[in-house]
Amino acid sequence: MLKRTFWFTTGLTAGFGGAMWIRRRVLQAVRRYTPEHVQDEVTTTVKRLGTDVRRLGTELRAAVEEARATMAAREAELRRELGVGAGPGARDGGGRQ
Repeated sequence: MLKRTFWFTTGLTAGFGGAMWIRRRVLQAVRRYTPEHVQDEVTTTVKRLGTDVRRLGTELRAAVEEARATMAAREAELRRELGVGAGPGARDGGGRQ
């Protein structure tokens, strides 16, 4: 009889604990999808993405400017080495016409 009581109590405790755990998970899911919570998450995500996009745009502009400066410097170096005109469109007879 003591064995039966022990196992009944153990099963009852496990069942109650499992039911409470499931209840808590369901309530968390319900709260997560309430309109207020969804609105807060969307607002936070949009703000974060807006900041990331602005930073990305700034970094991209800086990279393009650096690439253009490097290309111009390399082009000038090559023109000096080859003895070609000062810039694009300059025709001194050394380049193609």
